Order: sequence, then structure tokens, then C-alpha cells
Amino acid sequence: MEDYKKKLGGLADKLKQERPKTPIQEVLPVKPTTAKEPEVQFNNRIPKALLKRVKAYGLEHELSLQDINIQALELYLRQKAKPEQNNKNAE
Repeated sequence: MEDYKKKLGGLADKLKQERPKTPIQEVLPVKPTTAKEPEVQFNNRIPKALLKRVKAYGLEHELSLQDINIQALELYLRQKAKPEQNNKNAE
């Protein structure tokens, strides 16, 4: 017990004698991120079973519902736009 008190006393003396070293914070500039297109809210109703399937797919592939919706809508529009572009090119 005496050794313990001596060690604590010695520690207190050291702390009083030595100034604490203040860490110096290094400031780095923030790298600009690529500019994203502004987002808007999109609401719609879908069948409950479809929502469950989409959520399960998202969990399996580590995708958010937002990411799945964006990918699905872009794919749908690309596929639907092809016939229209072909008709315009034919004219």
C-alpha cells in the first residue's frame, strides 16, 4: 500500500513539473466531391409483396431502396426510349 501511495505521489509531482503536451491538429483541405444532380422526393404506391421483394433484393445486393428505384427507372426509360429513337431515325 505504501508503494502505491509513493507511486501516486511521484506521478502528481511529475504532472506538476512537466507541462502537458498539447497535440497539434493538422488542418487539411476538404477534397471537393463531384457535384450531384439535385434530388426531389418521389412517392408512389406499390403492392406490398413487391416491396418485400425489392427490400430483400436490396439486402442481398447491399443497395438502398433509393438506389434500386433509380436504377430501375433508368433501365425502364432506356428500354422504352429505344423504339422512339428508332422511329425518329427511320423518318
